Amino acid sequence: MDPSALLHEASLSPFGEVAPPVFQNSLFAFATTAEFEAAMEGGERPVYTRIGNPTVRVFEEKVRALEGTEDALAFASGNAAMAAVLFSLLQAGDRVVAATPVYAGTYGMLTKLLARFGVEVDFVPGSDTEALVAALPGARVLLLESPTSYTFELQDLSPLTEAARAEGVLSVIDNTYGAGVYLRPKRFGVDLVVHSATKYFSGHSDVVAGAVAGPKALLDRIRSLGTVFLGAKLAPWEAWLLVRGLRTLELRLARHQATALELARYLEAHPRVRRVLHPGLDSHPQRELAVRYLEGTGGLFAVELAGEAEARAFADALERFAIGVSWGGHESLVLPLAAQPRVRAAYGFPGGLVRLFVGLEPPEALRDDLEHALGRLG
Repeated sequence: MDPSALLHEASLSPFGEVAPPVFQNSLFAFATTAEFEAAMEGGERPVYTRIGNPTVRVFEEKVRALEGTEDALAFASGNAAMAAVLFSLLQAGDRVVAATPVYAGTYGMLTKLLARFGVEVDFVPGSDTEALVAALPGARVLLLESPTSYTFELQDLSPLTEAARAEGVLSVIDNTYGAGVYLRPKRFGVDLVVHSATKYFSGHSDVVAGAVAGPKALLDRIRSLGTVFLGAKLAPWEAWLLVRGLRTLELRLARHQATALELARYLEAHPRVRRVLHPGLDSHPQRELAVRYLEGTGGLFAVELAGEAEARAFADALERFAIGVSWGGHESLVLPLAAQPRVRAAYGFPGGLVRLFVGLEPPEALRDDLEHALGRLG
């Protein structure tokens, strides 16, 4: 079945409902010990919502179909999904090769948590394919994010995953930007795909959630360790909201993309803007990779202004763009990296870097807001 068809199909059951029911249960009871034992051994019936829930499973099935993988698991946040993957697959003495710049939450997990348990991490520039390949021998996991969420750098996925497989290294990618629509990592050999479902999958800024998609054998391992023992399983109500959000995913992404490209081109020509970091622009230094791997670009990109003072003044002058750390909803957001000194220090980002998320508001209103804010810079 076409993955997009699965996202839109009605969940018809005995009453003909077009939305799945919410199984708001902590546990599921059994009439006999034999039934209970069969379920505990991996049967179809759910036992305990921390391990599995019918509403959550509907969402997982849709993520599985979207990414074209054998299975998918849902978690209480994107960070929980990444933690379940890494803590299930790694042990003391293992090594991770992480393409930089890494998402801040993942960077903290690698440096503040996994390092305490004897896991080594090599941080390698994601744009340097040769350096990443050279770091792979002896590693356990190759961690990717393409494009990255601050500077929108891409990785050359196919040669990286081919080299990783040859070395017995598992490849893991954060595909929140591509949302399973604009980037389909399985096509390029990636083993595990992680999402912050908080972003585009939700689309309404009312859910915090995560997901992992990949081969059933790997997902079974993550389910038995990362799901059962870490305990960060998605709740039924949030799963229901995510199923709702997925129904409009492709429509929303198309609107985000169209408006963001229009605004990026406007900003690229503005004298107050030093550069625009958007993989959909011909000026992007890795445009060839973007054309090869991406089927679209969504609503997230960055601009660089003259310096930290200008970045702060620009963000403060915007009225349609609220200052916020997340993205993927209907509202437009701005995030000056000047207001995130720890992230800047970790990666050496310039003080004038500003991330923009373009929401679903009228394009002309957002452009007027940008023009007004840039005009206030003097």
